[in-house]
Amino acid sequence: MTTNTHTTAINSATRNYTMPLIFLTSLFFMWGFMTSLNDILIPHLRSAFNLNYTQAMLIQFCFFGAYALVSLPAGKLLDRIGYQKGIVAGLVLAGLGCWVFWPAAAALSYPLFLGALFILAGGITILQVSANPYVSALGPAHTASSRLISSQAFNSLGTTIGPWLGGLVILGAVAKVGADASAEAGSVQLPYLGLGVLFMVMAAVFARIKLPVLDIEASSANAAVQDDGKTAWSFPQLKFGIIAIFVYVGGEVAVGSFLINYLGDGKIAGLSAAAAAPYVSYFWGGAMVGRFIGIFTTRWFAPGRVLALHALAAVALVALSMSSTGSVAMWSILAVGLCNSIMFPTIFSLAVSGLGQHTSQGSGLLCMAIVGGALLPVLQGLIADFAGLQAGFILPILCYLYITFYGMKFPHEQQ
Repeated sequence: MTTNTHTTAINSATRNYTMPLIFLTSLFFMWGFMTSLNDILIPHLRSAFNLNYTQAMLIQFCFFGAYALVSLPAGKLLDRIGYQKGIVAGLVLAGLGCWVFWPAAAALSYPLFLGALFILAGGITILQVSANPYVSALGPAHTASSRLISSQAFNSLGTTIGPWLGGLVILGAVAKVGADASAEAGSVQLPYLGLGVLFMVMAAVFARIKLPVLDIEASSANAAVQDDGKTAWSFPQLKFGIIAIFVYVGGEVAVGSFLINYLGDGKIAGLSAAAAAPYVSYFWGGAMVGRFIGIFTTRWFAPGRVLALHALAAVALVALSMSSTGSVAMWSILAVGLCNSIMFPTIFSLAVSGLGQHTSQGSGLLCMAIVGGALLPVLQGLIADFAGLQAGFILPILCYLYITFYGMKFPHEQQ
């Protein structure tokens, strides 16, 4: 009788997790959409403010730099107010950041644009610190990678739609009215105003719905006995995972940030910015397809081994693009998106597995490592300014080599 009751309780809990997962997955979609819009903003604002590659990469520096400054305070915030209220706070802050785009465009101020991106990214950081460990905990530990990949697949749906829609609404609008700097800057006002409204609506929804109170803290209480005296830094899977997240996000963002300019190179495809924008969706769309496939492959095979295989494939593709021209160079670099697919969720779930009461701290540290997206694209921009656009892609190759090492070192989630 006890066994049947226990089984019923588990099945009931599983059913109850369906709606929370749906709501949480909407967050993954939104921050993916917003992040990929930066790939449109970079060539757009580069043209409007006459920037070189290094200056244009300050967009990613300010956006992903927010992760370095906000992640640890976000982890402490969650400890104080809980995951659901943290999500609401993140959505409100992201909405405010979107609304700052209006005065930034009106003032034709690049620093104000960077400030708006920092505020927006601060809100998204809180969402990341809240939602990633929450999804990982919504079910059995051995399927955490698969579950997080499932939600991240919709993150990739957002990153796929973002460049296509951004190219249509922002770059397309400029093409119609002309290349005047004021018109280029002003074309972002209405889109970001609308996105700010959407974030506020989502905040209101998350403030009213009921999300289950997870046992991240409760299960951590049980783990406190065995983890007595430890900190998050005591776990090697986390320490190595922090570096893996840093280089993964840095490598992925570096590739995505340069795609429009890369495809505009006469030796590659010679496309205009507006014509190249839809191809960026192929890059992010590959990640989406790969994540839906990864839901199953990380259940059938050791997640770390799958991760290492994807990273090695990325190394090969980037190297092929660097050493070729024309359509081969173009499609090989776009295919890297497919390899990126399972990397973030797999690294994240491997890194936080077995942390128990240190999960929120570990999540904050991992999200802080997303600052790789701020630093590495700037470094690639420096290489591109001095050695050429194609030569800069040596940096992502080094990133993917480390990820290969991490996947081989930690093939399974820790219990």
